[in-house]
Amino acid sequence: MTTDPPVLLLREDFDALIGALERRGYAVVGPTVRDGTIVYDEISRSDEMPVGWTDEQDGGHYRLKRRDDAALFGYAVGPQSWKQFLHPSQLRLVKADRDEKGGMAFSDGDDGEPARYAFLGMRSCELHAMTIQDRVFLGSGAADSHYERRRRRIFSIGVSCGVAGGTCFCVSMETGPAVTDRTPHDLALTEVIDGDRHFFLLTAGSDEGREVLAELPVTMASEDDRAAAAERVDRAAASMGRAMSADGVRELLRENFDHPRWEDVAQRCLTCANCTMVCPTCFCTTVEDVTDLTGDHAERWRRWDSCFTMDFTWMPGGGARQSAKSRYRQWLTHKLSTWHDQFDSSGCVGCGRCITWCPVGIDLTEEVAAFRESDPQNPKSPAP
Repeated sequence: MTTDPPVLLLREDFDALIGALERRGYAVVGPTVRDGTIVYDEISRSDEMPVGWTDEQDGGHYRLKRRDDAALFGYAVGPQSWKQFLHPSQLRLVKADRDEKGGMAFSDGDDGEPARYAFLGMRSCELHAMTIQDRVFLGSGAADSHYERRRRRIFSIGVSCGVAGGTCFCVSMETGPAVTDRTPHDLALTEVIDGDRHFFLLTAGSDEGREVLAELPVTMASEDDRAAAAERVDRAAASMGRAMSADGVRELLRENFDHPRWEDVAQRCLTCANCTMVCPTCFCTTVEDVTDLTGDHAERWRRWDSCFTMDFTWMPGGGARQSAKSRYRQWLTHKLSTWHDQFDSSGCVGCGRCITWCPVGIDLTEEVAAFRESDPQNPKSPAP
């Protein structure tokens, strides 16, 4: 855990945290309820958060329902991830305008400095996902300047989970549910509701985090307070909706490239790309050029893409992966196997979004279990 001693912030003083961040020039982005889901958006008060809401999740199933208390963070994760603010789904790269002499004048399409965001409510799995994307965009060759400019202006507030979702398996991936010093963060908090008491245990993970804490009406946390917070995190760890043994997955998928299980999942997969859109680590993009009707103004845009789309591997002669089997196999083997070769870690953090938001409920933990249970020496043996 973080080394700073925890302090206690009462629920009635929680808005002081939001105010302290706003005074430092941050736009606070946190969880809120919209269109029947919990999403991330700018907030200015705690009553804009999902007060008293939780989520019910399973394969292809997501519903909000009321809790019997007024918890602010009593849910798992929704369809959005924080990457939408650091790696936007649409980003203008270049603008070009025709000048008086008929030539084209080019300029940077990413106008101005990015917003300074305080991310309030980052689960441990999401902090791990951001760390993975840091390696993708900043640590694997030339840095992505668009990501870098956004990333350095972020204040991150992690939240240790008190509940686990029906598709969560962060314990299997060693990415949660507690926020620890394995992932950089500025503040970390744990929400505790104990009878009539509703409070948050906070620790600082950076110098700026300590400065923010110094502005809040906090008191030192007692041993009982710490025990109550730890008990809630332990309870979440013991109630994961899914499990997946990560040992040997890298080699398992590599050695079963032609396994008949790929055909089985291909019969169910719609290649809709939902799993890649909701994934907090997927990063594939395409580039599009557009122009106005006069031809005097043109723009180049980078947009999210997916290895599930036909055009993603298109080249003269057609697409490299034309079947659903080949595209699902590419996604799963990259996420759990070859990602290690590229970035020295798995590409999965166990958040379960890809299971929840798959229209037909395909579950990567079930697929990995099927490979394990079949005889690796006999690729024709049926998988359950």
